[in-house]
Amino acid sequence: MKKLKPIIWGVLALFLCVSGGIADTLKIGHIAGRTGWLKGPALPATVAVDMAVKEINAAGGVNGKMIEIIEFDSGSDPKQAALAARTLAQDHDVLAILGPFSSGEAQVAFNVAEREKIVMMSNASSAPGLTKDKEWAWRITEDEGKQFARLLKTFNEKDVARDSVDIVYVSDEAISAVVGTKLYPFLLKKFGIKHGEPVAITYKSFDLAPQIAPIVANNPDMVAVAGLPENASKTIRELKRQGYKGRMIGSQIFADPNILELFGDLAEGTTFMAGFHADSSSKAKAFNEKFLKETKAAGIKKLGAHHTDAQSYDAIHLFAKVMKEQNVSGTKSSLTADRLAIKEGLKTVKFSGILGDNLCFSGNDAELPGYVIQIKDQKWTLIASHAPDPC
Repeated sequence: MKKLKPIIWGVLALFLCVSGGIADTLKIGHIAGRTGWLKGPALPATVAVDMAVKEINAAGGVNGKMIEIIEFDSGSDPKQAALAARTLAQDHDVLAILGPFSSGEAQVAFNVAEREKIVMMSNASSAPGLTKDKEWAWRITEDEGKQFARLLKTFNEKDVARDSVDIVYVSDEAISAVVGTKLYPFLLKKFGIKHGEPVAITYKSFDLAPQIAPIVANNPDMVAVAGLPENASKTIRELKRQGYKGRMIGSQIFADPNILELFGDLAEGTTFMAGFHADSSSKAKAFNEKFLKETKAAGIKKLGAHHTDAQSYDAIHLFAKVMKEQNVSGTKSSLTADRLAIKEGLKTVKFSGILGDNLCFSGNDAELPGYVIQIKDQKWTLIASHAPDPC
């Protein structure tokens, strides 16, 4: 009988594992953007996620259990993001989901999170109002409107020339279209700054000269550009090619350190918001240095961490903190209760990471800092910092 005990206990352990009694890992879903038109800014975020998981697991995991990432590539497609959310929630029994990346994807996938009753935390979608009236949709990214308002406030404080502004936006980028047609006009008017009718360009535009020529002829003090890095680069290059001498500005959607190479020496003076600044703290600097090594090893060229990379990294650490505080077990039988516990834990959590210290959520959106950056001598130069709003 004594010889049978190890066998009996082994069979019992296997049974408990299969039936939901034991969880070897705590599973977090990740709706990633490894392919598709958003691959450029989204792919490096997967490196940041892996970094966070390795650190957490090397330190013993969460309550003795390792974090496991179940990834689904959305291909930067809202329909695939919704499919990813259903698959991760129903077929893989993940406890929470990081992503999706873009505002267009989040707008669709957040509805799945509501139906499945699982926390989905976007690491990049910054269009205003995406989490409004949502219970399970969360964001660890700062609202574009808040960031652009901080930029205009800085211009007021420093009395930067701003009597007139023209607007250019990429019409087939969901976030750029919202920012260019709604957010920029609203906030410019609020700050008493005159602006022209927003000018649309498309993602696949080859020749921007006809759209840009009237703006150059107007010669506004500023041109507000709403576009992701590559398209913002095309717009800014065309403005400079046609002889525009004023200041180009933006919220945070093109705030990737890689713009130093994309924009080149034509972007001198371009001023914009960023949600992460590598020199903001010793933790942020250490993360940035390690991130550059990891992305280089992965064959990804980066000049520095984008705020979406930092947000992805901190999101995993945040999930780990909440799961620990809520004593999440990860068993199949407690899945519903664990998912609810994570949501409830996010409501009161205070977390410190590379984005800042003692950060929290107002509603379902994280309150994060903002940094006013100007390109000077082909380097990021910090002009002003804005602390997170209180929760």
